Amino acid sequence: MAWILLFSAGLAEIIFAVSLKYNDGFTRLIPSLITLVAGCASFYLLMLAIKVIPLGTAYAIWTGIGAVGVAIIGILLFKEAYDWLRLLSILLVIVGILGLKVSSVK
Repeated sequence: MAWILLFSAGLAEIIFAVSLKYNDGFTRLIPSLITLVAGCASFYLLMLAIKVIPLGTAYAIWTGIGAVGVAIIGILLFKEAYDWLRLLSILLVIVGILGLKVSSVK
């Protein structure tokens, strides 16, 4: 259950970060509310997950999910530049996330 909470926290982190692009400095109501709710949800779910998963592992996976998700969304939705090195780097983060997950299974 803790891993589901952690994964959900990572997804909320992606929503939080992407919503920052749309809230225009907290001047647009709906995107600002999404930012606040997603940010609070992300931290809350992370807090629940670290009751079971070691802090360093959980935090690294949480930030990794957020970073990978936002990088991919940036490429797909915002037409951000990408090349083989950027894609390889994203892949390496994913490998790191999976490595932390596998190494923490008891």
